[in-house]
Amino acid sequence: MVAKAEARYIRVAPLKARQVINLIRGKRLDEALAILANLQKRSSVPVRKLLESALSNAQQQTREITPRQLVVADIQADQGPMMKRFRAGTMGRAMPILKRTTHFKVVLQQGRRVL
Repeated sequence: MVAKAEARYIRVAPLKARQVINLIRGKRLDEALAILANLQKRSSVPVRKLLESALSNAQQQTREITPRQLVVADIQADQGPMMKRFRAGTMGRAMPILKRTTHFKVVLQQGRRVL
């Protein structure tokens, strides 16, 4: 059984989000949620919500499934559109600021832990 979830346009830089998702890729869902609950990174909050959404999707398909039976088979953080802003720089110049967004995708599978 496969359960998927997706979150788009999340205001976190993709490089910083990848640091978090690399910690949980291949782990059981209950272990991944425990790691995210104790992690002091801003991107851990939307990733935790995404995993809970995927768990809810899995429970819609099969009522008796538990987080211990599911594994984070695949999780991705792709770059979304950037918001472009400008800030005053030296000598009257305008310096660009790129506010990055991220698209998350997760796939949960029933089975054993992936190494």
